[in-house]
Amino acid sequence: MSRSLSEVTQVLQNLAALEWAEPWDNVGLLVEPHVVNVGTVLVTIDLSEDVLIEAKAAKVDLIVAYHPIIFTGLKRLTQKTAGERVVIESIRSGIAIYSPHTALDAALWGMNDWLAQALGKGVVAPIVPQIAAPTGTGIGRTVQLEQPTTLEELIATIKRHLGIAQLRVAAASQHQSGAPIHSAAVCAGAGGSVFRHVESIDLLLTGELRHHDILARVAAGTSVILADHTNTERGYLPHLAKWLADALGGDVNVLVSAVDSEPLKIV
Repeated sequence: MSRSLSEVTQVLQNLAALEWAEPWDNVGLLVEPHVVNVGTVLVTIDLSEDVLIEAKAAKVDLIVAYHPIIFTGLKRLTQKTAGERVVIESIRSGIAIYSPHTALDAALWGMNDWLAQALGKGVVAPIVPQIAAPTGTGIGRTVQLEQPTTLEELIATIKRHLGIAQLRVAAASQHQSGAPIHSAAVCAGAGGSVFRHVESIDLLLTGELRHHDILARVAAGTSVILADHTNTERGYLPHLAKWLADALGGDVNVLVSAVDSEPLKIV
């Protein structure tokens, strides 16, 4: 069983319309070799050389890589960098590459809605709503917690949701003393530019944030939790894979990369 490449990319477009991506991003079908039909898809956060080896061994026809393998303009394709080698070998192997990136961040039930679930039940809304899109679509998410919760309790629930053992936490003084958290903002990956649109809030959750931004937020009474960049993204992949498999009616085998991982380790 299989589907045409155009059918599969249309399904991805239905989930996360490319028009919702940030203007600086590079999304959509990035590599299109001579692929007529897609029988197996591999989803990954980063398309490294190890992931490409994994894809070739699994006879994958399409890789859905959340982060674009081609981001800035390429002036040449050589063997000099890993990214160039991946593009060359993908074409040679007949493997197409698609990236949804910030379109998937913005989408309803996309990356940031999944990340917001780490905080528990509450009223969720985009930080910056997307115009001419379904209600709830947009950049980042704010959460008004249904049940105000201490920072210590939230740290435990976030760890469970992300499937990691450690977080970096900068606690505001009142939260160190046990004051409950009522509101939060989340952004998968790096939240600095998105959080500029958020003023009074109890908690920020993201992968990475600049040191001086953290100091300023904590001084203003906002606690900050950092999980490292792709730890705020990778846990969504099984949900993406299931959604894609269901939308394709079981005609396409959808795999989640087993070798893709956060490059930073705490040692």
